Amino acid sequence: RFIDMFNREGKLAMMLRNRCIVETLEIGQHDGRHYISMEYIGGRDLTQVLRRCQETQQRIPVPHAVFIAARIAEGLHFAHTLAGPDGRPLNIVNRDVSPSNVRLSYDGDVKLLDFGIAQALMKFTSEIGILKGKFSYMSPEQIRGMPLDARTDVFSAGIILHEMLTTEKLFRGDTEFALMEKVRKAEVPPPSNFNRRVTPELDAISLKALARDVADRYQSAAQLAADLDALIAGYRFDPKELRQFMRQLFRKEYQKEIEDTQLALDAEPGFVPP
Repeated sequence: RFIDMFNREGKLAMMLRNRCIVETLEIGQHDGRHYISMEYIGGRDLTQVLRRCQETQQRIPVPHAVFIAARIAEGLHFAHTLAGPDGRPLNIVNRDVSPSNVRLSYDGDVKLLDFGIAQALMKFTSEIGILKGKFSYMSPEQIRGMPLDARTDVFSAGIILHEMLTTEKLFRGDTEFALMEKVRKAEVPPPSNFNRRVTPELDAISLKALARDVADRYQSAAQLAADLDALIAGYRFDPKELRQFMRQLFRKEYQKEIEDTQLALDAEPGFVPP
């Protein structure tokens, strides 16, 4: 049953073809072992980026954070609206949108990494239990065990945006119960309380994504992405700036990435670098 679930989730992942979602290339079996092959993305996940920013006492620049959040929302909307081969909507809800599942490449790409616990109706529905996301990035309705739709992922994306703007954890607690209670209440201060570079317009977007009541929230990830992209136009942001930021923030790691790629090229003449 586990192998059956593994293969079906792999098939689902292969349908998620979008520039903001890591590409699943192949599922198969070799010497009795089942595998999923995915594209390689040289870079770091957002958790590592935020941690490095804290260590070096700097922030992710506001335009960069807005761009990253917009691409997260874009990838989510693609998954939320994906239809199966028969044209019926798959009703995918990720349920685990968190910084560790957002990959930032050294080339400035933003990719959602894991739809492994995505809940899809019909034949793709997982049969083995319900895996839970991380409490700190759950929506109030997820904490309460209520039915979920795309708007729960919007809330989680809002948490990520807030944390990128503030470099602070939005929901924290000494115990799991205390943490869950804070998420359930969803009392969110505007990001500008922590970062004076955050504009009133960006505050409004962040707080709308983080509305406790789903009816007050963005009703789709596409709406969130559209508002964020409208702000990006005002910043005159060039995606190349994210590439430069990543390569500077992880200078040693990026250099090692180049060296390792060269070693692979030397060892395997037919190797195609990522």
